[in-house]
Amino acid sequence: MTPEPRTDRRAGSASATMMAARVHAFGGPDVIRYERVPRPAPGPGEVLVRVAAAGFNPSDVGFRAGLMRDIVQMDLPFTLGSEAAGTVVQAGPGVERFAVGDRVVGRLDEGGAAAEHLIAPAHRLVRAPSTLPLAHAAAIPVAGLTAWQGLFEHSRIEPGTRILVNGAGGGVGMFAVQLARRAGACVIATAGPRSSDRVRGYGAEQLIDYTRVPPHQALDHPVDLVFNLVPVPPEAAEALCRALRPGGSVVSITIPVKPPPGSGVTATHFVARNDPAQLAELVTLIDDGTVRVDVTATRPLAELPAVHRDAEAGRTSGKTILVP
Repeated sequence: MTPEPRTDRRAGSASATMMAARVHAFGGPDVIRYERVPRPAPGPGEVLVRVAAAGFNPSDVGFRAGLMRDIVQMDLPFTLGSEAAGTVVQAGPGVERFAVGDRVVGRLDEGGAAAEHLIAPAHRLVRAPSTLPLAHAAAIPVAGLTAWQGLFEHSRIEPGTRILVNGAGGGVGMFAVQLARRAGACVIATAGPRSSDRVRGYGAEQLIDYTRVPPHQALDHPVDLVFNLVPVPPEAAEALCRALRPGGSVVSITIPVKPPPGSGVTATHFVARNDPAQLAELVTLIDDGTVRVDVTATRPLAELPAVHRDAEAGRTSGKTILVP
């Protein structure tokens, strides 16, 4: 028997509905249902946004599988998606920051982006870039904030820093390479054949094909910093440390990296937080042409289960957005 859609406390009238990609039980990609549900109404301080696109992130796989239950409140059924761009269609009481018709973008810490409409606190959203198609702005929040915080909060990047971006072909790598170059760093990047041209276009000075040679064997000189963006096995994580000079550092957004004893290498593992002020700075850099945004795939939101299967099979590259 198909479960009845859960009624949201903020749901509008019975005739106001929308399509949403939800999970009623945690598990594999097949638990995702694209179904009709009541459209919510904004409460005080909130806005209702018509979604132009939601961004897909590898972490969405963890949300679907239930691996994030200790970090994020996930009452079932749960609407997937942690970033989106769209247009404000209704503002709740007390909202002065945005008006109906404004183009916005933001990160949603408790999901809800994978739908035709979403509810968000107005203070968590920023104005979308004026130089991008609105749907493409959905590629920015999670990846952009992760790159920003990894480089400028958890690293000591400065002009002349030699940085190895491991896994530069994904969404975070897109921003990390560009922001590091803007900071004056010498950027070396690992990328596979499918993404090498794109990563070179972001400004990487040296490209290493990780499918052919380990990064530490391809370097002429050690680097000061490794920014690890991929879930490497323990032996590969230790090899990354061999790419560093004594006293260098490794920052990882996936697995914690344990440096070999006596290496002098410091290691940091972090999970990016939502920061609308930083997101607004990224939007400014995009609008002034300093940072570009590439969307490598646009898929219908109804195909979200297939997107999850492709991600788990390693068939995705770059940044995918989902259009309702």
